[in-house]
Amino acid sequence: MEKQSFETILRALDQAGVRYLIVGGLAVVAHGFVRFTADLDLILDLEPQNLKMALPALSRLGYRPRAPVDIDDFAVPAIRRSWIEEKGMKVFSLSSSEHAATEIDIFAEAPFDFAAAYSDAARLEVCPGVTATFVDFDRLLALKKQAGRPQDLQDVEQLKALRKESLDG
Repeated sequence: MEKQSFETILRALDQAGVRYLIVGGLAVVAHGFVRFTADLDLILDLEPQNLKMALPALSRLGYRPRAPVDIDDFAVPAIRRSWIEEKGMKVFSLSSSEHAATEIDIFAEAPFDFAAAYSDAARLEVCPGVTATFVDFDRLLALKKQAGRPQDLQDVEQLKALRKESLDG
């Protein structure tokens, strides 16, 4: 992932007024465990108005779905539901030739109440004038445990160790 692309994406989402949460590897980094991540994992507020702001903002940066579908179809609840039920979609993957090293994975459905998670989010200034919203520590741990892949389980152990250090120190 390229830092400049990350900042460009977040600036575009911020300027469009998009409600989102950063999850995955970048959220792990934001909570204190520095490691490499190749993509930007997002949970968007799936309200139609929010998606109508988010998808064009990403399209203007050259982002297109990796699957052969129209990006705007993600904003249609019935279509998104059919992708989840019939295709087993977990994330909507986007790539851009302009930001080739920074793919975006958008959760097809929120694994928790978005409004509550957004209220509890960690907000960090990632570059001048851009404050990013990261999923809170406890929800991040729950997401990582649920995913259960080796990298996720390693993240859980590292995050727990960081929390223990902060409580002990």
